[in-house]
Amino acid sequence: MRAPFTELYLHLVWATWDRLPLIEEAIEGRLYACIAEQCRSLKCDVIAIGGIEDHIHLLIRLHPTVAIAKLVKQTKGSSSHLVTHEIKPGEFFKWQGAYGAFTLRKRDVPIVKAYIELQKQHHASGHIQEEWEQTAINDSHE
Repeated sequence: MRAPFTELYLHLVWATWDRLPLIEEAIEGRLYACIAEQCRSLKCDVIAIGGIEDHIHLLIRLHPTVAIAKLVKQTKGSSSHLVTHEIKPGEFFKWQGAYGAFTLRKRDVPIVKAYIELQKQHHASGHIQEEWEQTAINDSHE
């Protein structure tokens, strides 16, 4: 049976509740691994995950049967549950309700991937792409 050929690339960004600095280096690896695992369970290929203490970026190749809202709900829900029940039980951790989602062309994947992988450096130097940092309408970042 033949399958459709698709190249659907998606850049997602979402923030912690009230942009609180909740993503500490100590939890970052497990948090990102959980998000990647959820993407794979939905047949989406993870290309890059990165961020700073108050938000993350995710670059994926979207499976054509997966709704963006479902992907975001599952990854945010599972990762939040991981932090509040396993990594830091009893401590506050929550994602904001909104998120940003941006489609891109295959030729732009390396550019966005590099941007995501260098999030800490971009934010430290102030060289960010404002349009790629939006998580909600009227979200003023930094």
